[in-house]
Amino acid sequence: MDFQQGLISTVHDYSLGNHNAIAFNQELGQRPTTLLIPCLMEEFSRPALALIRDTLAPLTGLSSLVIALAAENAEDVAAAEAFFAGMPFPVHVHWTNGPAVRELLESVGNLDLDVTGPPGKGWAVWQGLGVACQDAEVVGLFDADIRTFGAAYPERMLRPLLDRSHGIAYVKAFYSRLSLETQALQGRATRLFVGPLLASLEQVFGPLPYLRYLQSFRYPLAGEFAFTSDLAMNLRIPSDWGLEVGLLSEVYRHVASSRITQVDLGLFDHKHKGLGNQPSEGLQRMAGEIFGTVLRGLMEHEGCVMSMDQLPTLEVLYRRVGEDRVRQFGLDSAMNRLPYDRHQEELTVQSFSGLLRPGLAKLMESPIAHQLPSWSRLKSCNSALQGDLAEAGRADRRRSFTTTLAKPPRKPNWNSNIHTAQIAA
Repeated sequence: MDFQQGLISTVHDYSLGNHNAIAFNQELGQRPTTLLIPCLMEEFSRPALALIRDTLAPLTGLSSLVIALAAENAEDVAAAEAFFAGMPFPVHVHWTNGPAVRELLESVGNLDLDVTGPPGKGWAVWQGLGVACQDAEVVGLFDADIRTFGAAYPERMLRPLLDRSHGIAYVKAFYSRLSLETQALQGRATRLFVGPLLASLEQVFGPLPYLRYLQSFRYPLAGEFAFTSDLAMNLRIPSDWGLEVGLLSEVYRHVASSRITQVDLGLFDHKHKGLGNQPSEGLQRMAGEIFGTVLRGLMEHEGCVMSMDQLPTLEVLYRRVGEDRVRQFGLDSAMNRLPYDRHQEELTVQSFSGLLRPGLAKLMESPIAHQLPSWSRLKSCNSALQGDLAEAGRADRRRSFTTTLAKPPRKPNWNSNIHTAQIAA
């Protein structure tokens, strides 16, 4: 790998294996640190979450783990708690869509604020941050479906924040997205949409600071990041597929680039989303919502508006840059003896290009995105809301068990003895 630096400080993986679990646990003691995992109940039937749990188990210096869980009933939540029983730190399973949580969040409507959804990762992250930031100074976020999760992941993500002398407030992951089964390149939304889109927008608008900032991230759609709690408390959270880019926009608004770093996590694989058969499905829906988020960022930070007159230029540029990237990724794959379907990649670029015109029209109709308000704003309205939310996330199952004591909790289908080698097989 290279050792180059740019606008955003880069922590490279030099593949020397310089990881020290004992030292890392000691470093965790420097600042109260919580990990947050937004999670669907279905993840408990897959091996990735067991791998994550077993990898985190030696982190005795961690202050707590928050599981922001979407579940159908209190029995599922109890099963999730049993899944994480025995960890050397407190585990808070927060039921994001439980009745008490919904009742509490609906009451916030009296403040003319809508925080009742829509359900999804953004809503789960927003709730999880409210719970985690009560006691933590550092919060790290990982998805629940990472099939390559290893001890280096939390160590590399959190260490830049644990020593205050580095001055870092936000850490973003980047990695090589490869399928464990086929070894083919993944990450099409980043490789074939966001990268070519940002390069094309730069040709349309010029080298604007915000575009330079976004292009400095090697994997802007990475769902793994960490931040200080004071920063997390002041971020508005997007509630659609523009979550990751939208958070980068929020970080740009609040933090100098010198306080941001990106960290190489090496090889990475998790669930792969299909392209979808129409713009409202799969990666096409994701790309469309990301497009709107990027253009809103240009409006907010640069005062630039994409007009319908400029759109044909963007469409032509995007197709050209996208096709150039397909050729480049084909060469990269060939030299690394990786399988590569160039025709399918070309079709993906074609599908993504068809999203630009309807995406711009939709943005012009509704330029204001739905964002969940920052927790600092909510605290100014109701200082007890964070604590009430954490309590509501626990209250539902206690209430349920008082009426169903004879009914044992349903166990999720998981095997704690699944290891990385089995996953890769």
